[in-house]
Amino acid sequence: MNDDKEIYNGSDNVFADMDLPDAEERLAKAELTRQILNIITQRQLTQAEAAELLGIDQPKVSALTRGKLSGFSMERLFHFLNLLDRDVKITIKPKPRSRQQAYLKVTAA
Repeated sequence: MNDDKEIYNGSDNVFADMDLPDAEERLAKAELTRQILNIITQRQLTQAEAAELLGIDQPKVSALTRGKLSGFSMERLFHFLNLLDRDVKITIKPKPRSRQQAYLKVTAA
């Protein structure tokens, strides 16, 4: 059997690797959502309980859990984190000269 598979070393952004538009925003929204879902899981909330806390309906919580993020702005995800008792801090700084492009990044403390 001949397994001639091409191996591709990806970047830190799967969305950029897939050549999707707005790759950095997609990655940031995915990370924000991951944080939201981690908190919901840690608190052992049902989707209905999470929906009530976030002021949305249960199908929207389901969409979050399935990564269907097109209906959620970054601002809305920030608001969800605030409702889950998390501060959101945005830091703006100059990019290093050694890097070609500035980027958007989400990190959690």
